[in-house]
Amino acid sequence: MTGTKFQELCNIMAKLRIECPWDREQTHDSIKANTLEEAYEAVEAIDLKNYLELKSELGDLLLHILFHSVIAEESGNFNIDDVIDAISDKLIRRHPHVFGDISVNGTKEVLKNWEEIKLTEGRNSVLEGVPKNFPGLARAYRLQEKASKVGFDWNKKEDVWKKVNEEIEEMHEIELAGDPNELEKEIGDVFFALTNYARFLGINPENALRRTNEKFIARFNYIEEKIKESGRTIGESNLEEMDRFWEESKTKF
Repeated sequence: MTGTKFQELCNIMAKLRIECPWDREQTHDSIKANTLEEAYEAVEAIDLKNYLELKSELGDLLLHILFHSVIAEESGNFNIDDVIDAISDKLIRRHPHVFGDISVNGTKEVLKNWEEIKLTEGRNSVLEGVPKNFPGLARAYRLQEKASKVGFDWNKKEDVWKKVNEEIEEMHEIELAGDPNELEKEIGDVFFALTNYARFLGINPENALRRTNEKFIARFNYIEEKIKESGRTIGESNLEEMDRFWEESKTKF
């Protein structure tokens, strides 16, 4: 049944590519931003635990996989069967403890083997494969995570926290020195060190910051609504009033 439904979807995409002017004009470049947007929308549905919406967003992602595959097939690069074969081969190759005769003792060894296998596939560094256009916080987390899998890591979280404080002190020193270029570097070091500490605590900093952003939006919207109730705009308010409503919002969000 799944195979039949998937083939039907492939046929729909192929028909759209031929008969719809918009679909026919698209290229990898023209839809790449949409592909990324669909991925973020799927993540948002997961955050909200809205599984009905997640079903829809996963469908949108699947559509984009097919869309890119059809475009690639037209230029003679690959087709959807090649995509499926590639991921199937990769999963088997990178799970020798499931499909081969390798024994592992827990998740840590699985992840270590995963990174070592990648190096046999033509990569020159364990750190390859982390997209440069990732959000900075997410990229820092993944770089640290990948280095950790092969043993390059701190031993104790206390040492990581010490490093966070060390970087903050260095940032303050550079701030007093008045060198904007160096200050930017030091602030980056603070974020990197704090990201590392979050990783040690088992927290994905990108997820944590996303939650904080949403909390800030909810609380600030509360301020706006309270001021609007008085018949004024937020530009007609003042910091004292906004702070009072901000404190009120903490009991709600």
